[in-house]
Order: sequence, then structure tokens, then C-alpha cells
Amino acid sequence: MLKREIEDGEQSLADPAFRADVLRGFGLRPRAIPARWFYDRRGSELFEAITDLPEYYPTRTETAILRDCSPEVAALAGPGRAVVEFGSGSSTKTPILLSAVAPAAYVPIDISGDFLRASSAELAAAFPGLPVLPVEADFLRPVPFPAQVADLPKLGFFPGSTIGNMIPHASVDLLRAMKNSLGEGAMLLIGMDRIKDTGVLTAAYDDAQGVTAAFNLNLLERINRELGGTIPLDRFRHRALWNDDRARIEMHLEAVEDIAFTIDGRSFDMEAGETIHTENSHKFAPRDARLLLRAGGWTPIAEWTDPQDLFAVILAEAQPPRLAP
Repeated sequence: MLKREIEDGEQSLADPAFRADVLRGFGLRPRAIPARWFYDRRGSELFEAITDLPEYYPTRTETAILRDCSPEVAALAGPGRAVVEFGSGSSTKTPILLSAVAPAAYVPIDISGDFLRASSAELAAAFPGLPVLPVEADFLRPVPFPAQVADLPKLGFFPGSTIGNMIPHASVDLLRAMKNSLGEGAMLLIGMDRIKDTGVLTAAYDDAQGVTAAFNLNLLERINRELGGTIPLDRFRHRALWNDDRARIEMHLEAVEDIAFTIDGRSFDMEAGETIHTENSHKFAPRDARLLLRAGGWTPIAEWTDPQDLFAVILAEAQPPRLAP
């Protein structure tokens, strides 16, 4: 009885947007759920574990690039900016940037409140005297910045090629929203993953230890826990596929047999082989990356990559609109 009461309480506290996205997503054909709902506390922990896997090159490659380029970023951006990190997670790359740019404040934004508070406390301890002002929010929506940084020039930080998780029009919308939030004259330091060998790409999203599979399946665990779902987790498997036409890795959860279940009291069924599309990770050729930024209102002013050209870090500026190039 106690267990049922706890579960009912969790269900009543479920984010209404999560409920709406899940119910809508299961009604679509093909079925799809936005990747932002991966990141409950367990999902955030699993993603951090993914970043340490030998197959997952993006984190270590981008970290090395940041170590090399941060002094240049500091020179181009100048001191006294508020560093605003979108989707901060554990903020493992952030100290590299903060140590170089002499910021006036640091504003981490993340949808996972527990994870955000823990990582913010660690950074505040590592940088005594630096105002650390965490904001629990979905950065895909308008973000209310703390009053302390409202009038400061800003340097947005968006590492990890998270921009690649969105379809192109949503990426452009997000970049435009970032420009509006950060203001004209702001800068944005953004990571973008490159197109590369298909074997390297698929291994990064389907590791031998099964951590990425657990991360993907955790979405179904969250649905069961927060929305009173009865989804049989053992009837699904993780799939990672390269879609060459759209230059992206796709993650899916595939039903291994015919199944029926309920979510929030509503009945659903899936046939064997049918999938739930849970994530995209777009990869960018150099011109693609620069074009995307310009479409979102950002002018690239500097770019750095690793010797193998696996990953790129780009610094862009929110310049005034121009009628001609």
C-alpha cells in the first residue's frame, strides 16, 4: 500500500509538459518523444557516465579543444561578461572556460534541478568570489535571467553539440531565442560535432557496456514512474542508426514483440519491430555549421577543431542586423 501511495504521489507531481509530450508522442506514427525528457536525475547521471566511455569521443575531444582555445576566447570576448551555460549538466568543461575569461558571474541553466544544484555548489566552491546563479529551466523556452546579470554583457556557452539534438528549424529557433535572451553584442561559444566515419559514430551511441542503452531505456522507466505507466521494459531494445540523408545518428527504442500497456490510464499497443524515436544527433560539415549559426542570427568570428577534425568549437557574435553581407 505504501509503495502505491508513493507512486501515486510521483504521478501527481509529473511535469504537465512531460505528460503532454509523452501522450502525444505515443499517438504519433512513427512514435517519438522529445529527447529533453531523458534528463531526470538518473538520466543525467547516466549521460555523465556516457561521456567517460571509450567509444564516446565528443566529450574528451571538445575538452581538449577548449583547453587550447580558451585563451583566445578570452582575448576576443574580453573580461567582465556573465557566462551563461545552456544545459549545464555537471559543468565538467565549464572550469576551463571560467578560468580563462575572468567572468563577472556564471549562470548555469538546466532542466534537472537536483543535478543543477549539486554541480553549481561544486563550481561555487572551486571559484570563490564568483557569483554562481543557477536557473532551473528548460532553455528551449524563454529563460528569466537573475537580476544581478541583467545589464552585464554575456557570453553564452553551449558545449557538447547539444544543438545537434534538434531538427534544423528548431535549432534555428533556439539560436534566435538565445540571441534575443543574451542581447545584441553577446557572444556564443558552441560545440558542433563533425560528420565522420559511420562506424565511429554508431559506436559512440551504442557502446559495448550498454550504458547508452540504459540511458535510452531510462526514459521508459521515467514514464512508468511519473505517469503510472505499465510499459514492459524488458520487451524493448536500444537501437542507434546513422541516417545519411539527414546527417544524423538516430536513437530508437524498438519493441521486440507485440505488446500492450497503459500510460496515465490510456491504453497503447505496439507491434514487434515498431520503434519510439527518442533522439537525433545531427553532425555538421564546416559550412553547414556556419550556415546554421548565421540563420540563427549569429556571426561566426573564430573556429577551432582537433587534429583529426572530429569536433569543432565556434565563437559567434550577435551582431546588429544587416541588409547586405
